[in-house]
Amino acid sequence: MAKSPTGAALTAEEKRLVKAMLNAGERNQDIHILVNYGRRPTVNVGRISTVRNDDIQPASADEVAKYKHMKRSFDPVTGLNPYTDEKLIRSREAMILAVSVFNNASYRFKTEVFSMLSNVAWCYLMHDYYERRGISPTNSDGTTWALSYMIEKGDCPLSSGIRQNLKAIKAIRDEVEHRLFGRSDGNWLAIFQACCLNFDKTIVAWHGEKVSLQNDLSVALQFGKMSIGQASQVHTYDIPPNIAALDASLIAGKTEDELNDIEYQFKVVYTLDSASKSKAHIQFVSPESQEGKDIHNVLQKYRVADEMYPHKPSDVVKEVVKANKVFTMTNHTRAWKKYKVRPNNGARKPDRTDKTYCIYHIAHKDYTYNQDWVDKLIAEAPDKKQPSLPDELLDLVNSPVDVVPDELELDITEDI
Repeated sequence: MAKSPTGAALTAEEKRLVKAMLNAGERNQDIHILVNYGRRPTVNVGRISTVRNDDIQPASADEVAKYKHMKRSFDPVTGLNPYTDEKLIRSREAMILAVSVFNNASYRFKTEVFSMLSNVAWCYLMHDYYERRGISPTNSDGTTWALSYMIEKGDCPLSSGIRQNLKAIKAIRDEVEHRLFGRSDGNWLAIFQACCLNFDKTIVAWHGEKVSLQNDLSVALQFGKMSIGQASQVHTYDIPPNIAALDASLIAGKTEDELNDIEYQFKVVYTLDSASKSKAHIQFVSPESQEGKDIHNVLQKYRVADEMYPHKPSDVVKEVVKANKVFTMTNHTRAWKKYKVRPNNGARKPDRTDKTYCIYHIAHKDYTYNQDWVDKLIAEAPDKKQPSLPDELLDLVNSPVDVVPDELELDITEDI
């Protein structure tokens, strides 16, 4: 049966069906409801009335019966119909099966099943994409396009991160066809999670919120508690050489930006809420969210401040100048203001620093910086021997570094 019509007028096939139902004595409003069920866009009731006088051949009783059966087959939740959306339905089911098997504690064939079924899910989704645009995803020998072929096409609609993720899934799938993977399912959780998120984001973007899988799949539960130490060691158990080799191949040749792309592999920050032992639980927080950044700053407080941030402002200037760079205390002040490394003097909350580079010492009310901050300034400061610099500035730069005064600190704390 043809795909659902996309125009506001009745198609030639619909007119024949409507004509047959009118001849059978069915009411205009009943036919109107039937035709519009699952149809986008809908037609107005006037279109039904005009068919009565059209000189067309009505559909047969068998054709009308098949049409009515098709109309009754729409899923009221997703709006999908097995007669018109077969590949899209199979795509969703394949991904649901992939996640369901992986989350089922009874199965040991997790990586193998997920990599195969998720590949099938994306393959059907891409076939449906091309078919809806009038392009048949079929080869000359009657076989359909492989997913690996579609993601390399110039008109592939998927982002670079999603395509890289699917290539990784394919590499894992190809490997499991020939090797046993043992207890290595946790090794690629980040890649598998990104695959799921990418799939749901893509299918919703193309077909609307109603087809999202978020309401079909529940969170996986487990009966055993896992400590942070156990979680950090989950990748070290029972990893055979072929798994380590595959891990290396998935990373090889990729830039830092590609590896950090959330569409390639999904990463989270694990944190523990302040709670009693019986109520403690793990939260998943995106590292790019404000909450994730705040957590990063809080976790840094557990390191010894004097060891991690040993440089006073004057020390920072000395280190940068020692690297044969033009740099003064004024430059340093401008730098921390530009990159918002610390609050301005007199801030109500002086400890709101960027812990990547700087911390505030509440005891003696000043700031110290780490080596990363020094390295950043050295990389950005101009060389000392630049010919364009005035002689006066060169004399200042070449003066003994120990005469450089400490950065003026006038922080005023207030009770909140």
